[in-house]
Amino acid sequence: MDLLRAYSDQNDDDLDDVAEVQNPPSPESSSPRLLAAKSAAPKVDDTMLALTVAGAAHRRDLSKPIDPTQHLVAFNPTYDQLWAPIQGPSHPYAKDGIAQGMRNHQLGFVEDAAIEPFVFDEQYNTFHKYGYAADPSGSNFVGDLDTLKQKDAISVYNIPQHEQKKRKLEKKKESAENDDGEIEIDPAEVDNPSTDAWLRKNRKSPWAGTKEGVQAELTEEQKKYAEEYAKKKGEERGNAGEKGEIVADKTAFHGKEERDYQGRSWIAPPKDAKASNDHCYIPKRLVHTWSGHTKGVSAIRFFPKHGHLILSAGMDTKVKIWDVFNTGRCMRTYMGHSKAVRDICFSNDGTKFLSAGYDKNIKYWDTETGQVISTFSTGKVPYVVKLNPDEDKQNILLAGMSDKKIVQWDMNTGQITQEYDQHLGAVNTITFVDNNRRFVTSSDDKSLRVWEFGIPVVIKYISEPHMHSMPSISLHPNSNWLAAQSMDNQILIYSTREKFQLNKKKRFAGHVVAGYACQVNFSPDGRFVMSGDGEGRCWFWDWKTCKVFRTLKCHEGVCIGCQWHPLEQSKVATCGWDGLIKYW
Repeated sequence: MDLLRAYSDQNDDDLDDVAEVQNPPSPESSSPRLLAAKSAAPKVDDTMLALTVAGAAHRRDLSKPIDPTQHLVAFNPTYDQLWAPIQGPSHPYAKDGIAQGMRNHQLGFVEDAAIEPFVFDEQYNTFHKYGYAADPSGSNFVGDLDTLKQKDAISVYNIPQHEQKKRKLEKKKESAENDDGEIEIDPAEVDNPSTDAWLRKNRKSPWAGTKEGVQAELTEEQKKYAEEYAKKKGEERGNAGEKGEIVADKTAFHGKEERDYQGRSWIAPPKDAKASNDHCYIPKRLVHTWSGHTKGVSAIRFFPKHGHLILSAGMDTKVKIWDVFNTGRCMRTYMGHSKAVRDICFSNDGTKFLSAGYDKNIKYWDTETGQVISTFSTGKVPYVVKLNPDEDKQNILLAGMSDKKIVQWDMNTGQITQEYDQHLGAVNTITFVDNNRRFVTSSDDKSLRVWEFGIPVVIKYISEPHMHSMPSISLHPNSNWLAAQSMDNQILIYSTREKFQLNKKKRFAGHVVAGYACQVNFSPDGRFVMSGDGEGRCWFWDWKTCKVFRTLKCHEGVCIGCQWHPLEQSKVATCGWDGLIKYW
C-alpha cells in the first residue's frame, strides 16, 4: 500500500510541474482536477465462471425435492422431484412426525395398494368379525388362521346356504313363539281384510300392519268394498285350478261305419299306399276342395307317413279330419274348444293328436274315437304345441305360451316337468333338431334360441339388429337346415349344426307375408320350398337356385298353411282364411 501511495504522489508532482509551465496559475480561480482510473488487478473473463455457478445451482435445484411448505415453485419440477420422498425428521403437517395417511402403521410407511371399495369393506368387516382377512399383496391370509380353517375362509358378504337356512329357521321359530304367546283369533276375522288380524297375518314387511300403524276405524263403505274385494279374490283363487275355459267335449262321426268288414278302423292306412318314386313335382291344377269350416282354417296336418287323412284346425272352434285317399268327405269333427284353435300336432303313429286353442286349453285327443284323453292349461294362451318325436318320449308335450315360456308336461302324470323361460316375447315355434336332442324356438322378441331338451338353459342365442319375428319354422328333410319365415317377406335358412349360422347364400323372397304367420314347408325330397302368402297364393322355390318355380292362386284372402303329401310326390294341400282346404 505504501508503494502504491508513493507512486500516486510522484505522478501528481510531475503533472503539476507540466501544468505550471504551460499555463501559469491564476490567482483568482483554480478548477477541480480529474484523475485517470488505475487498476492493479489483471483483466479476467468471468462469463464462463458465472454460467458454471448458475448451472450448478440449477442442477442442485433439480436434484433436491420440493419443499412441501412453499406455496410457489419458480421452475418446472421433474417427475422425480414431485414423487421424491419427503426429507427430514418430521412431516410438516403432522405433529408427531408421521404423515396423515400413515398413522395406522408403526413404522410410518405403508405400501400403496389399489383396492376396490367393496373388496376393502368386505375384508375390513370380515377382519373385525372373524379376525382374519385376505392379504391384498398375494393369495394368502393374515390374522387368526385357526378361525380361518373353521369358517372355511368365508367372508361377511359370502354366507353359505346352510347358514342362511339356519338363520331363516331361527327367525321362523321366533315368530312361532311370538304367535304362541298371542291370544286366540277368530278365523272369520283372519279372512276379513278389514280387520287387524288379517293385516297382521298378511303383512309383507316388519313394520307393515302393526297395531299402531292401522287406521283408527274403517268407514262402512270401505268395509263393504274390502269384503267384496276379498270375495272376488277368493273366487279367482278357486278358479285358478281350472285355468282354461271348460267346455263339454263332443265329437261327431260322419263316415258310414267306424270299422269295415274286416274289422279295421277307419283311421287304418290303406295297404297299397306306397311312394311311387322319390322325385317330387310342382302341382298344376286343383284336385279337390273341402269346405266344412264356417270360419278360417289356421293349420292343416297330414296323417303321419301315409297321408290318407288330413287334420284341420278351424277358427270356428272345431277340429276336423278329412279323407284324402278315398271319398274325400269329412270323417269326424272334434268339438272341445270354446275359442279358435291355434295349432294341432299328430303323435308319431297318428292315433292321437294335440290341439291348442285361444281358450287357453291344450287337449289330447284319441283320433279314432274322438275322446279327450287329457287337458292341460297354465292359464295362458298356447301358441304352438309339439310332442317329442322320439318313440320312447311320446308322452312328453312341449307348448310355447303367450307368457314367454315353453312349458313341458309329462302327459302320463299331468305334471309340468320343466319350464324354459328365457324369451322376451310370446313363443311362436318349437322345432326339434340334432336327432331330437335339441330344439329351436322362435318368438315375438325377434330372436332364435336353441335349447338342450330337458335343460332350461339356452345353448345358442341368435339375435341380430336386422332380424324380424319368425312365426313359422320348418326342418329340411335332410335335417341339416331350418327354413324360417321372416316377417320382412323372405325365408331365411339356418344351419342345424353346432353353430346354427345363417346361410347368407340361400334366401327365398317374392311373396308378401308381413303381418301373417304363413307356414313354410319342404317337399319330401327337399328339392322345393313352399309357402303361402297374404294374397292367397302358394309359392314354390327351387332349393338349389333359390328362384321362384311357380305360384298358384289358391285362396281368397290369406293362404296361411300348406303341406306336401308324404307319399304322393306331386300333391299339395293348402288352407286359408276363407275356410277352405284345397288339394292340388
